[in-house]
Parts: sequence; structure tokens; C-alpha cells
Amino acid sequence: MLNVVIFGAPGSGKGTQSERISEKYGLNHISTGDVLRAEIKNNTELGKTAKGYIDQGQLIPDELMIDILASVFDSFKESKGVIFDGFPRTIAQADALKKMLADRSQKVSIMLDLKVPEEELIDRLLKRGLATGRADDNEETIQKRLVVYNTQTAPLIDWYKEEKLYHKIDGVGSMEEIFEDISQAINSVK
Repeated sequence: MLNVVIFGAPGSGKGTQSERISEKYGLNHISTGDVLRAEIKNNTELGKTAKGYIDQGQLIPDELMIDILASVFDSFKESKGVIFDGFPRTIAQADALKKMLADRSQKVSIMLDLKVPEEELIDRLLKRGLATGRADDNEETIQKRLVVYNTQTAPLIDWYKEEKLYHKIDGVGSMEEIFEDISQAINSVK
């Protein structure tokens, strides 16, 4: 199986590129953001708990996310692989994901890091907030999310470099140019 971790700050294009990867390579897409937003929309207990963290610009507790991901991962039958979009976000989560996959005789094949300058990220997120009405795409929450990303999530870059799975992707340019770079990186590990 081809298991891809797509990585980048909020607004880097993870969701957009994940859809393209999923379509081209026939992979299932697990977006932790989409999973959590669905739980919130359905007003489940998990959704209520998650909303409290998200509204504060905080990350969801690791144990909760791993349980959700394992359940979603296990629901895919006859899968060619999975794109993990928005997870892992910490080294502890990366370790937990590695263990969860190993328990299923699987592993991460590649980690794609979409690099976008911070000013561009803020601009993209504010525009998305205006277009979609997403409550977390406002200046204050965006700044909090970027601080959390830079302090808690960015250290994963070195972790995945040590695992020999890291591939940097320039996240600025046309969607087609970015996707071409992503495809080359994925093809190099297939």
C-alpha cells in the first residue's frame, strides 16, 4: 500500500492537493479536519469536545485522534493506500501513527511537506474564510494556528528526515505545477 502523509501549515493547500493525489493514485483520503468538522456538525460528543479545542486554536489530544484514524483506516477495504491530511501534527502523533500502521503491517511511504511563506498562508486563509464562512479562518485564530504549527508541528520535519521519508514541495505556484512536483516525489517511492 502507498501511505502518504501530506504536511504543511494551515492554508498550504493540503486538502486541494490531497484530492488530486487521491484521484490519480486511487488512494483513500483521511482529512482529520473534515472528520472533526463532520463530528462537530453532527453535534456528537466527540464533536463537542473537539470544538472546544479548535475554537481555542489548539490541537486535539493524541489518543482521541489515533482512535479516530484507526477506525477510519480500518473501514477502507481493498485500499491501494491512504493520504493522511492534517495528521500527524506532533512527534508523539507520528510515533503513534507509525505504531498503528505497523500493527496492520503497514508503514508511511512518503511525507510531503508543502512549503508556503507565512504572508501567503494568511492571505489564503482570510480569502478562504470570506468564501466559505469557516469560523476558524479569521486573523486572530489564524495567528494562533500558525504559532501552534511552528512550535508543535514543524519539528516533525526533522523526525521524517530521520525516517528518510521527507520530501519538500514548493507550495507556491499553479496547482498543476505543485501537483507535478508531488507526483514526481510519489513516483520516486512507488
